[in-house]
Parts: sequence; structure tokens; C-alpha cells
Amino acid sequence: MKTIKTILFASLALLLFGGCKKILQEDPKATLTPGTYYKTQSDLDGAVNAMYIVLAKDGSWGFTSKMFSYFGSDDLTTDPGLNKADQRDFDRLSGGSTNQSLPAEWNGPWGCIYQANNVITVYKNVNSTDSLKNASAGQAYFLRGLCYYYLVRTFGQVPLVLGTIDPTSRPPRADVAAVYASIISDLNTAKGMLSTKLEQGKPNVYTVSAILSDVYQTMAGWPLNQTSNYALAAAAANTVIQAGVYNLNTPYDKVFTTNNSSESIFALQYNVGANLPERSFGSTSVPLDEVALDGSSGWDDFYPELTFFKNAPKCTRTDLTFYTTLKIRNADMTFTLYPWSDSHTHARHPYYKKFRAGLNGDGVNETATTINSIQPSTNKAYDIMRYPQVLLNYAESSAMSGGGPTAQSYAAINQVRARAGEKPLTPGLSQQAFRDSVVYERAYECAGEFGVRWFDICRLQLLPSIIAVRDPSENPIPAGTNVQEKYLAPIPYAEMVLNPAWQQNAGY
Repeated sequence: MKTIKTILFASLALLLFGGCKKILQEDPKATLTPGTYYKTQSDLDGAVNAMYIVLAKDGSWGFTSKMFSYFGSDDLTTDPGLNKADQRDFDRLSGGSTNQSLPAEWNGPWGCIYQANNVITVYKNVNSTDSLKNASAGQAYFLRGLCYYYLVRTFGQVPLVLGTIDPTSRPPRADVAAVYASIISDLNTAKGMLSTKLEQGKPNVYTVSAILSDVYQTMAGWPLNQTSNYALAAAAANTVIQAGVYNLNTPYDKVFTTNNSSESIFALQYNVGANLPERSFGSTSVPLDEVALDGSSGWDDFYPELTFFKNAPKCTRTDLTFYTTLKIRNADMTFTLYPWSDSHTHARHPYYKKFRAGLNGDGVNETATTINSIQPSTNKAYDIMRYPQVLLNYAESSAMSGGGPTAQSYAAINQVRARAGEKPLTPGLSQQAFRDSVVYERAYECAGEFGVRWFDICRLQLLPSIIAVRDPSENPIPAGTNVQEKYLAPIPYAEMVLNPAWQQNAGY
């Protein structure tokens, strides 16, 4: 596999773990032969930092290419022209294995998995305390499980590589159920090694429970359909809720303009000055039409589909989520404000307001009537798991594991609705109606965020209903497309060439 061959690189990037203000440098030795170089806690720390760096970098989870195959979702679309072919192809459910951005979804997690395997293989032999060694190994088990979770949902069957292997090895793709079993094993192992301490950029036992809840809930849907896992999902989410260490006290817009808020359960940390920029904020969801006073402009990479936007609830969260009035610069350097649907606009779509500012305006620096600058590289931490996701997972899974929603199920979703500026959910809903309400709530609470909506669409097989209400002005889906074959992305072409015994996913 290409990822095996290339894992022995040495990154010089720096990783900033926000609150402690301590810059941690990846040790180049951390990517070399584990048995030779992992001898001290310092060596082990370098290896742990390497896991985060290889996952957080631009070619992995540091740019919107991490989610291009998820553009079949209704919360994501892109321009019908320009240089947006990579995301547009998947938006049309027509993406293929030669897509130039697809490798980011494959290579990034694999790079982290191989780094994690190095740590897991040698940590016991390092000259250090058991406490420090277990903390390092716990992070490795967590990240390996997390990366496999994204890989299996995106690509289906993937190889299970749980140790260091020869670069020439060509492991087979494992059954999806086996991959999930490994994910659960890794996460439970991590839970036993990590502490309850809240440390920015690092997992703790609550982080693991939050991810476990999501994993179990996904396993209850397609393709495994193991509905007994709803009870496990509810229990794992309830562990986080009962701990009382996270809350929704941060205003919704501040979650996306500050780092590591009171609801951030796990986030990747970024530092532009240390050559580790986050590029999922700033320019990427800014209209091409918008040009700042300094001449910088938007990239038009992604924005919501019209039906998704129009079906949004009427609440303060919706106002803070979507950008609906564009600032078009005039020749005299003044700006004219136009609604998103005006003929003066290029895409005639709203955009995402919550991804504009970055960290306190290091993305789009603007006032109500002017734009000073638009930057693509920000210091904004990227949240992988937020507390409202845990509340919504509990609400859905507790309702689906019994005969319907309980008072606690309603309480969980109503916390999210209250922060959004919505009224409490109508009591007395059927199990199905309540589940649909939770899925709807999650769609708008996490709109545009790293596959959250797409993975709901996949596990609940919602593509037919999404397509049925798709606005005709969107990028057209070719007639005769087999929708059932589009819930998985294709394995990148380069990987198929290196592994000729693999069979490509159906439809590609």
C-alpha cells in the first residue's frame, strides 16, 4: 500500500495544544523504526505528536478535501463550474476512484494509524513511568479507533493493520463487522488508559465514551443494522452527560470563532505560524463574488443546497449558521449588500456564516458593511465531537432502544433546541417521529460539519428522500444513477493498483 511506503517520512511541523500554550515539536525519529528509536518518554512524546500532525495536516483533515466524498449530502454543494470538479463530481453522485482530492480521505487516517501502531508496539518497553506510557498508548488506541471509524464509514471494507508490517505487505480488506469490532476494542482499551482530565487537543475517558456512542448508533443502522446497539449508544452518551463536564453555555456563533469551548469534546489544534494551518474556515465557504479591501477573495468551495437551507428551522441558530447577504465591492472601494438570490450574485445560494471568521477573525476580517481581508489559513481548532452531538445521540438512541422517547430523551434534545432559540419539542411523539425530529435537529446543529449529515444519510439510507426534494437548479445527478451504490466512496485508484487482489466498491 502506498500509505505503508510513505509513512516513514519526517515532518518538521509544530503542534500547539491551545490552553497550555506549549509548542510541541514532532521528533523526526518518531517516524522511523520503532524498536530502534523509541527508548525514552521524549521519543514516545514525539511519536504521539506525530499522530496528531499527520492527521491534522492540509492533505488530511486540515482542509475541506477531507469531506469531498460526502458532497452527496444536502448540506453540501458547490459551483457548477470553476475549479470545483472534485467536490462537484461527488455532489452529482458521480465521483470516481481517480478523483484528485479523494486520497486525503484515505491517506490522512492511514498515516495516523501507522503512527499509532508504532506507539502501541513499543510503549511498554520505553524507559518511563507506567502512568506516562499508558497516557501515550491511550491516545494511540483512541486515534487508531477514530481513524478506522472514518475509514469504514467512508470506504466500507478496509484492511485491519494493527501492528507494524513489512512495506511490501498487501493485507486484504476486512469485513465491515470486523473493522467495527476492532474500533470498539481500541476505544475500550483507550478508555481504560486515559484519565478524566480535560486537556485541549487530547482525548480523555469522556471523549472515548462520546465517540463510542456515535459508533454504536452507527452500527444500529446500515450496513450492519444491529439495532441492539442503540442501548449501548444511549449508555455511552449518558456517561458523558452525567459527568457534567461539558455544557452548551457557549453561544452558537462563538463555538466557531473561539477555540476549545465548553462543548468541545475533541478538537484538532492548529497553528499557522508553526506551519500547521486549518483551512476549513475563512476563504473556503466565502463567495467568489466577495473581494476584500486588500484584494483577497472567496473560494466558493462549498455551501448548502437550496432545499436544505429553505427547510431550516426559524431560530437564532439558523441566522448564525447561514450567510445570506453578500458584500460586493464597488470600483470606489465601497460595498453594496445583495441578498443571496439576487442576480448580482454568482451562485445564487446562501453560504455558511459559521465558517467565515476562523479564530477571532483570522479568516474573514469584516464589519457589517465591509470586508477587510479574507484568509484561507486560520488558527481555528477543528471540533470532531461536540457536546450537542452527544445529547442528540442520547436522545435518538434512548428512544430507539426502548418503546419510544422517554422524559430524558426529550430533555436531551430540548437542551440543544433551547440554545438554538427553538421551543421544546412537542411531547407525545411516536418513536419514529421522535427519531426523525432528532435527525432533523442534528442536520442543522451540525450543518456543513465533517460528514455529520452525510453519515446520518448513509446509516438511515436517506438518499432517495433527499434527492426527491432536491432543487432542480443544483448540480444534476445523471439519470439512471444507482443510489444504493453511492453510500460508499470508491477506493482511490492508486491503492487499487498497489493492491490488485482488492475488489473495488460496487458502482465504481
